[in-house]
Amino acid sequence: MKIKIVQIGKNGKLAGVLIDEYVKRISPYATVDILTLKESKASKTFPENRCIEDEGKEILKVLRDDDFLVVLDEHGKQFSSKEFAGLLGKNKDIGKTLTFVIGGPYGMSDDVKKRADLLMSLSKMTFTYQISRILILEQIYRGLSILRGKGYHND
Repeated sequence: MKIKIVQIGKNGKLAGVLIDEYVKRISPYATVDILTLKESKASKTFPENRCIEDEGKEILKVLRDDDFLVVLDEHGKQFSSKEFAGLLGKNKDIGKTLTFVIGGPYGMSDDVKKRADLLMSLSKMTFTYQISRILILEQIYRGLSILRGKGYHND
């Protein structure tokens, strides 16, 4: 199974340690590629909405037409861990690259959202994009563990 994470902005030191740990845990079950794109910085002459649009254009450039695209969005569908495992299993069976997009601090462009096969919310709570990266990797690991009947998930 191939999983790709497209993210805006570098990982902080602590987030990087946790991200590396989850990628290592996932590696026996799936290939995880993380593509980090440059974050746009807002200023008086470069407003946040322009940052969102510029970052969106860069995201769209790196997507493949055959990717199953999941965009993390606060208004997206929420899943239980078992439901998310089902999403992973379905995409594994059809052989598509499952691509997750995590926007930067200002949000996600409408063009990227329109391209998405699924808008997904991690929670009703708001998280930083750094925490969102860790959470999605943890849930990918948990979902793959559920699919393999491993003891990581408790009912």
